[in-house]
Amino acid sequence: MSYLKFDKELMINLEYSLYRNILRTNRKGAYQNTSISGCNTTKYQGLLVMPVPYMDDENHLILSSFDETVIQHGAEFNLGIHRYAGDNYSPKGHKYIREFNSDSIPKTIYRIGGVILSKEVMFSSKENRIMIRYTLLDAHSPTTIRFRPFLAFRKISQLTRENDQVDRSFREVENGISTCMYFGYPELYMQFSKKPEFVYHPDWYKDIEYLQDLLNGDTYQEDLYVPGYFEMPIEKNESIIFSAGDMMVDPANLSNEYELEINKRTPRSSFFNCLKNSSHQFYYIPGKNEYYLLAGYPWFKVRARDQFIALPGCTLAIDKPDDFEKIMDTAIPHLRNFMNDKPSKSILKQIDDPDVLLWVIWSLQQYCNEQKERFAEKYSAFLFEIIGYLLSGKHPNLAYQEEDGLLSTYGRDVAVSWMNALHNGKPVIPRSGYLVEFNALWYNALKFTEEISRNTGKEEEAALLEEKARLAGNSFKEKFMNDAGYLYDYVDGNFKDPDVRPNMLLAISLAYSPLERYQKKSVIDFVTKELLTPCGIRSLTPKSARFHPQYRGSEKEKKFTYFNGMAFPWLLGHYIEAYLKLFQRSGLSLVDRIMVEMEGEMQNDCIGTLSEFYDPNPPFMAHGGYSFAMSVAELLRAQKIINDYQ
Repeated sequence: MSYLKFDKELMINLEYSLYRNILRTNRKGAYQNTSISGCNTTKYQGLLVMPVPYMDDENHLILSSFDETVIQHGAEFNLGIHRYAGDNYSPKGHKYIREFNSDSIPKTIYRIGGVILSKEVMFSSKENRIMIRYTLLDAHSPTTIRFRPFLAFRKISQLTRENDQVDRSFREVENGISTCMYFGYPELYMQFSKKPEFVYHPDWYKDIEYLQDLLNGDTYQEDLYVPGYFEMPIEKNESIIFSAGDMMVDPANLSNEYELEINKRTPRSSFFNCLKNSSHQFYYIPGKNEYYLLAGYPWFKVRARDQFIALPGCTLAIDKPDDFEKIMDTAIPHLRNFMNDKPSKSILKQIDDPDVLLWVIWSLQQYCNEQKERFAEKYSAFLFEIIGYLLSGKHPNLAYQEEDGLLSTYGRDVAVSWMNALHNGKPVIPRSGYLVEFNALWYNALKFTEEISRNTGKEEEAALLEEKARLAGNSFKEKFMNDAGYLYDYVDGNFKDPDVRPNMLLAISLAYSPLERYQKKSVIDFVTKELLTPCGIRSLTPKSARFHPQYRGSEKEKKFTYFNGMAFPWLLGHYIEAYLKLFQRSGLSLVDRIMVEMEGEMQNDCIGTLSEFYDPNPPFMAHGGYSFAMSVAELLRAQKIINDYQ
């Protein structure tokens, strides 16, 4: 039985199928994404979305969709679907869908009378290229198939309208054509494994709408350009492969290439396999010996904090320590340049955020847990560099305070933590001074470095770090622990923020905690009662007057909602780790229920992966990036932790 299978009743119900989409990527930042019905519901979706590095740092939508028409006895049956102004869908090809499944590659079965047609979509793992295999499974009469490409050639954040700047010319290539709508863009090569007839008939399809953008209050309407259509006969049991990308291919090789690509895929036959596949989609390899993790899809790039939080889950949790090393080794020169105040051209953005180096240490600690000897050989010296840098007070916005041994930051006018929503350039949640998770990470970093110092025979350094950790631990409890039994979120001068937020989780999930067991128990009780949901950990307790139960309204309202209640899956990794540390095997029943609830999300929103955040109350709708590296990574890491206890 298929794990990600949707039958006819679900597929023809647009209220269901339009709100579920599929994502396939390569490792160069390009992707294919659309709803399972085939109708694009946001400007970010399309069959071929790719970066064009020599133009800018954004992704660009090249091929929006590819409509198929089955022709028998002169009758035309269009399998495509688009939404137009006035809530009109035309054509309504979804009504012919009999089955969709995405266990290996997205596969749709259409039935039109006696015609049964299979459509399988494959995104190249190495190139900016989409491939679609059409197989005529059954037909009782001669059958012709027509293909109509809808082109955009635009940034994914923008929309296009009919204009006279379009280059309407095309060039014939083997079994297809190439075309380029605007100067500066790469050529789009559209080719088939079988020679088609191309009928040049340029036209604009106007007022195509994107439903989810409309509902989100975003711009949602555009015109798409169609240069003409391809047409060819197709025999029963015959397969035809279509290829569209920024480079010309040899059509004779398409069939073998398609089979080779299929054999690389891990079937999405379980929750773990879905997350594992999804983790691979965040890999970004822009050049030789350069390895990064994208923060997510569709609009995210490489962000330093996200990369180091997601790195252990996306590599170590799926037994890929070599990939961990490749990504960490790519980052280290840029981190060193930052610490040495040297300019650095890096894809790794926001490297100067004050908690980034703390997350680097946490990530290295996870690697050390798996590869102790290898860590000592490769990364122990770098760990000492980071600790020395932080103790020296050279970081532009992370100050070591000698009197209490803790770290402080200035965040009244700048976003300094993962709660980084901005409005008019100012942080929505201005967390400043001593932040609870920063100092939980700091205490853990000091103790971890002390451990490595002892293991490598550096007793003098170990003793110094032990003393600094003792001071930091005592100050942490004095500064953050309150009489109610939970931790203040941040302390800024005489102000102690009393909001119940999830950042205190790190003080009980990390390998080294400054808290006593009864204090940890009190903290986990608060998180469980006030912040835990089936889809993540709330960013604020519902008891707060600032709590927002739904992500809706204007852009300003959404920014204030983002970290004032929304539930984040990535925090479940730290919750599960903390819960099992406290309750051991007796805690497995609760964390198993959490994982079962999250598994249900495999058939929602972007199927087979996890979104950035969810509404904190039923029905727990997904929002933000529809495939988010930190969410996927921390659930993978949580599963590994659970397996160890089991």
